[in-house]
Amino acid sequence: MIPSEFVEEALSLPGVAEHAHFDRRAFKIEGKRIFATLHEASRTVNLKLSEVDQSIFAAYEGKTIYAVRNKWGLRGWTTFELEQTPKEIIRDAVNTAYQEALKPKGKK
Repeated sequence: MIPSEFVEEALSLPGVAEHAHFDRRAFKIEGKRIFATLHEASRTVNLKLSEVDQSIFAAYEGKTIYAVRNKWGLRGWTTFELEQTPKEIIRDAVNTAYQEALKPKGKK
């Protein structure tokens, strides 16, 4: 998947808008938290997953899908290398992160 395909995928979800977020493009459901960020230069996305979902996706391929390498990774933020990860996996992960962001705060 290339960055423009990722943007199209994220923006196709109901209520999602794009915002600037430091050196990334962020995707957020209106009135909710950011659930995805895109770093075009490195061709990676970070998705906010539950800890369980993070472990499932990372188990698929730990070299192209892995917890963000800082405290954010402990909170479910997971890096996906766009060009090395199958499109179907990224689509599933984007939908999973979106569904997670729809949950009320404090609900797991």
